[in-house]
Amino acid sequence: MLKHVVKMRPNDNVAIAVHDLHVGDKIKGDITVNDEIPQAHKIALVNLAKGDAVLRYGVVLGYAKSDIQAGDWINETSLELPPSPDLNKLTYGTNIRKDLPKPKRTTFMGYDVPGNKYAGTRNILGIQTTVQCVVGVLKIAVDRIKQELLPKYPHVDDVTVVSHQYGCGVAIDAPEAKVPIREIRNIVKNPNFGGQIMVVGLGCEKLTPDRILDPEDINDDNLLYLQNYKGFEKMITAIMAMADKKLAILETHRRTEQPLSKLSVGFQCGGSDAFSGVTGNPSAGYASDLLVAGGGTAMFSEVTEVRDGVNFIAQRIPDQPNCNKLVKEMSWFDNYLAKGGVDRSANPTPGNRKGGLSTIVEKSMGSIAKSGTAPISQVVSAGEIPTKRGLIFNATPAGDFTTGPMQLASGMGLEVFVTGRGTPYNLQAAPVIKVCTRTDLKEFWSDLIDINAGKVATGDLTVEELGTELFNFILDVASGEKPAAERLKLYNDICIFNPAPMT
Repeated sequence: MLKHVVKMRPNDNVAIAVHDLHVGDKIKGDITVNDEIPQAHKIALVNLAKGDAVLRYGVVLGYAKSDIQAGDWINETSLELPPSPDLNKLTYGTNIRKDLPKPKRTTFMGYDVPGNKYAGTRNILGIQTTVQCVVGVLKIAVDRIKQELLPKYPHVDDVTVVSHQYGCGVAIDAPEAKVPIREIRNIVKNPNFGGQIMVVGLGCEKLTPDRILDPEDINDDNLLYLQNYKGFEKMITAIMAMADKKLAILETHRRTEQPLSKLSVGFQCGGSDAFSGVTGNPSAGYASDLLVAGGGTAMFSEVTEVRDGVNFIAQRIPDQPNCNKLVKEMSWFDNYLAKGGVDRSANPTPGNRKGGLSTIVEKSMGSIAKSGTAPISQVVSAGEIPTKRGLIFNATPAGDFTTGPMQLASGMGLEVFVTGRGTPYNLQAAPVIKVCTRTDLKEFWSDLIDINAGKVATGDLTVEELGTELFNFILDVASGEKPAAERLKLYNDICIFNPAPMT
């Protein structure tokens, strides 16, 4: 760390401002600041000619559009994007770390779910929908369930509706319909729902039970259609009667000591800034390494936000089949964006840019940091349930509201969410731990942020110390402690990713 700025690698020719820099300020002893440079934005450390590479994290963020002087402000208007890594030239297995940090804690208090590879971190009645048409009725039914039934079952944490916009008016047999159907099918199996299945449909939708349930689960105990009931009140009565039976079963569940091998944690970032790759994501990565070393499962995602660092991901994959799967998933998204008439320049977002992220390359390097350093044991398609434990790359889209549900479908029991700009995002089906990248955000949103990684930027804590703090909080939350957003009952809707056509 330099005075006033953070430089990530020895050969970097830019650094980011720890706080706002003003014209005339001195950094690194002999560099005079030439512009008003906002916090987290980049300052040139050397003179650069037009076309020169601008380096941060030791990688090329872009090429200077014009001559740059040491002390100048570098932002998104300053750079030309470099080409993306060639998917046909990836090498695997060249960076396999075996000496991961060892955790002092290797168990948590969770809910064992027979037949599920993961234990639940919550004991929730999840009501799955087959189509958006039923959600209005379900919302009223759930209000009554919570008022009239839930008080009888003190060991059940909550009741939630897994609502979505899929199921009708869709090309149900289109090749890419497998994506939303897989996601809906696997969310039903999330361990936080305790192995209990409750599906409410309308009766005329295209998303039929055989598409989202195993044959042995398609019965009147688990499934009801509103069109089979004479009027609104009978619908509500039927929903409540089914819920009462499910709640009675969930009430018998108790927390027991579980090994880390029964815990799956999703890692995500959103509202990122230039500190995300300095404080929040590296700390999350260290916590991820501790989890993996203890036998647990850590998932990182967001294809389009790691695409420009895919070569670094491949190097941590020890086998050819998973490297091939990585290439397949990345290629699919490349084609998906091309068909939509956009490319990687659509990212970063306006908020990312305001937070100092100039190009998708810079954003990618920060995003990958939350995966830590562990070998990648498996690459899975979006919403697919892994067959292995360890570090998983889950090939989801990059939107916060689509990534979370995809990780739920893959068995996630809780999520770690790193933010630089701030977001109240949360899920009702799984607790979300909010990590901020800057101390001033923690002070500004003290009641919304759980962990302040800004202490790393100020030198008060190391990445390892902050990562250990986060790891311990992960196990506390998995064992029942409520993070801020859960205490405040801030819940986002479930957004299902549907790349298939509408009809």
